[in-house]
Amino acid sequence: MTVTQQRQRGRPAHAPGQTYLTYTPDGKRLITAGSNNAIRIYTTGSDGEPVNVDDCQELNTAVVATNEFFVTGSEDGAVCVYSLKTNLFDKMLVRCTLPVRDVALSPDGNWAAVASDEPTVKIVNTQDMARILYLREQPKPVKHLSFHPSGSYLAVSCSDGLVYVYSLSTEEPQLVKKVDGLIRSLEADEEASSRVIWHPDGTALAAPTATRDIQVVSRNDWERQRAFASGHMGDITALAWSPNGALLASAGMDRKLLLWETKTQNIVARQDLRYPNVVSLAWHPTENILSFTNSDGELFIYTDFVPSEHLSLLKKPLQSAPSIHEANIWRPSVTTIEDRQRDVRARRGTPDTLDDILGSDAMQDDEDDFIVDDDGAGYAEGVNGHGKRSNGHLDLLDGPGYKRRATNGLWRPRIHLPFQPGSTPWRGNRRSTGLNLVGCVWTVDQDTHNTVTVEFYDREYHRDFHFTDPFLYDKACLNDYGTLFSCSPSDGGPAMIFYRPHETWTSRADWRTKLPMGEDVTSISLSESYVVVTTSTNYVRVFTLYGTPFRVYRQKSSPTVTCASWRDYVLTMGNGSVGGDGKTHLLYTIENIKRDEICQNEDIVALPGGGEVINRLAGGRKEESYWPVAVAQDKFHCIILKGGEKYPYFPRPLLSEFDFKIPLSQEPASEEAEGSSGTEAVKLEESFVRNSVTLALIEDLLAATTATHFQRADLARKELEVDKVLLQLLAVECREGEERGAKALEIVGLMKDRSGKMMEAAGKVANRYGRNLLEEKIRELEEKRLIGMDEE
Repeated sequence: MTVTQQRQRGRPAHAPGQTYLTYTPDGKRLITAGSNNAIRIYTTGSDGEPVNVDDCQELNTAVVATNEFFVTGSEDGAVCVYSLKTNLFDKMLVRCTLPVRDVALSPDGNWAAVASDEPTVKIVNTQDMARILYLREQPKPVKHLSFHPSGSYLAVSCSDGLVYVYSLSTEEPQLVKKVDGLIRSLEADEEASSRVIWHPDGTALAAPTATRDIQVVSRNDWERQRAFASGHMGDITALAWSPNGALLASAGMDRKLLLWETKTQNIVARQDLRYPNVVSLAWHPTENILSFTNSDGELFIYTDFVPSEHLSLLKKPLQSAPSIHEANIWRPSVTTIEDRQRDVRARRGTPDTLDDILGSDAMQDDEDDFIVDDDGAGYAEGVNGHGKRSNGHLDLLDGPGYKRRATNGLWRPRIHLPFQPGSTPWRGNRRSTGLNLVGCVWTVDQDTHNTVTVEFYDREYHRDFHFTDPFLYDKACLNDYGTLFSCSPSDGGPAMIFYRPHETWTSRADWRTKLPMGEDVTSISLSESYVVVTTSTNYVRVFTLYGTPFRVYRQKSSPTVTCASWRDYVLTMGNGSVGGDGKTHLLYTIENIKRDEICQNEDIVALPGGGEVINRLAGGRKEESYWPVAVAQDKFHCIILKGGEKYPYFPRPLLSEFDFKIPLSQEPASEEAEGSSGTEAVKLEESFVRNSVTLALIEDLLAATTATHFQRADLARKELEVDKVLLQLLAVECREGEERGAKALEIVGLMKDRSGKMMEAAGKVANRYGRNLLEEKIRELEEKRLIGMDEE
């Protein structure tokens, strides 16, 4: 177990009092609400001041969010919706006559469940407030609400000490289970928690018990499974699964924050807190970040919360809930409340429904007669819960009697997220938006606007410049011809790109253009010929350097990841099919935009698992990582990051360069272990393969473009380098003895030189070591080469 010593500084988010938080599903924003009449919106990765939404309700008791809006509940009974595009109040969703205690959003964001000091729970459609569902079975006020990951069920933690589980599969919600003996009876305004949390795989739920343990209950048969026991000495106040369900975080009145491994139910990290009780916990959807708020109005953001020795757990795909019986775990399909209601209305009145023929009781008694897809072949995917073909979705079996459903709609592949080369997250009020061998573009947050600075490494060729940025550009790239910027949609406006050339013979040649509404920029690139933009709708938009739209097409591999360009060529990357590790393949396509030709189409980027870029890390002696900048002149250019840093920050460190190396075989630890000749041969063989790869790239370049004099000279130089390495290898083989003559002759045959000079040099090497037979074979090989040239 790791006892973490990390001490975080609390951010005074609100006035002292109960404070709540939530992440947006994309993880870009963190929203807090508390006892004062302001709501705060924090940008992930930024240490800058949050956005304040003023003139809100006071004494807030809940906050939940989608990527487009967030919902709050307060003690005056108001449930309000606020836009994340404008950061303004949007509408009053519903009003209760008594204080609101909790609000939960369905996974699709279409329904908000509201619990108050009234016994009835209201489920309101966020788009049509007139559509309301009511949960009336519980006799006392409800303290917590929790939607199933599929949106098909709602767990209600009542102040009477029971958990009421409702099915939302019909027009009127149905109570399917009362879970007794799981939670304790708590008043709705107590700090201790009785919240039910569904495991991300949907097969089980967990809740704090009266004995201060966390008990897991199977959704399959409502039996108790594993328990996270003997961790807290005080009542539990908050708990949350990690996004993949491999870890569980819990906090209690004993002022301890615990991290549990789901599979073993062991504590893997412990944090002793020095501040009032934790009220609300939230994991970042994709990063190793845990945030929480306390009863003193403070917000804490723990970066690198999961210790490095357990970080692999957080990176795993969706994990299973802890279960005593691992087989036959029920997994629901992902459908929405509207799907279920639409399907029920479609089936209503049809004379051949199994409901009408057998009746609901018969359906439950004969559950094993249903088609199940135990082998994953997919033959049951088009059948709904009543044996009928559905309208393109999988219906969910209703009621506690239905125990088997093999299709797992909750699984999600791990995709490669979009990124902009050279861009870093905010640190304080600064960030880099573009970095390469030409220079760096960095931004300073000035609250109401940004200031952008463009610095060049060669200040004799280009002069640095900076400007005021009211558009808040978040991506940039530059070359010797100009600088390209892009900004995300804001204040209801569209995304935009801006190009500024370094030099022009006209008075003004920079230009801006707006993208269609609903599109966000995922990456940009700039060449000497074109501006390339990939968007969130998987469009690739190509412009000339003076802003003329040149080509628009859809990228087949999606979602998009990044792009790069050179001259008339554009490389785009995106997510492809899912591999055996649950992660999508990274695919790339290279196209000649000017000629409208595809050079490489949807090829896989062969990323090694756990590979290292630089062998400086061998043996784990160096605590450093490397920020890639460029590949140029046969060198890998990067910034060395020390002390666990992940991104380069200010003052920006100098660039470092390393030679490439191709892993062919394990090098001997010392020359004595392998012998001097063996060690030399290993190095020469690696040099031969590496130079051959570079030579092949140059040959491809010359074959696809009009070669310049410099490029032709570079080709001849590289051919000579390859032959020199082969000549050195030949000398090593000659020293080893006559029995290595066959390999020595093979090496001579690999030479590129067509003038005969290198072949003549090879004969002299063989003669020097007294390999007369080899020298004769080399002479014969040269004669065959000359005959072949004459025939050509």
